[in-house]
Amino acid sequence: MSVRIERVSDKFSDWGGLLQLLHAAFASQEDRIDPPSSLHRLDPELIAEKAAQEQLFLAIDRDTLLGCVFVKMMPAAMYVGKLAVSPEHQGQGIGRRLMQMVEDFACLNGRSRLELETRIELTENHETFAALGYVKVAEHAHEGYGRTTFITMRKILK
Repeated sequence: MSVRIERVSDKFSDWGGLLQLLHAAFASQEDRIDPPSSLHRLDPELIAEKAAQEQLFLAIDRDTLLGCVFVKMMPAAMYVGKLAVSPEHQGQGIGRRLMQMVEDFACLNGRSRLELETRIELTENHETFAALGYVKVAEHAHEGYGRTTFITMRKILK
């Protein structure tokens, strides 16, 4: 397998395929998280719009989409969202490579920290991001919830 990580250009058009990848990657979370994922509100057009407003990095093997991550510029940080790797390719370091690309991009753009959010129920994600150098900095509740539903994690870049 010859996986390349690249920033999306105007030439990319497989928004339906990207949405399928996201749904497949997040399918195992469906019965575990409450409220349901914001992914359910996205369609191919909204994914394309999100990519136009943010940065999108893809992991591709030949013409096969294996993973993605969105990055949003903030004043002092970059927000990392929708990190996904196809289920059949998880555990092969693709997510780690995507996150390294995000770190490199942040440094090139003068950002000294990365932030992300993960659902409170997904403790394996907390552990994965902690292993990448992220620390929990806040707990939050979605609107209408009286309990913590997600956390913010941050990584300070060198």
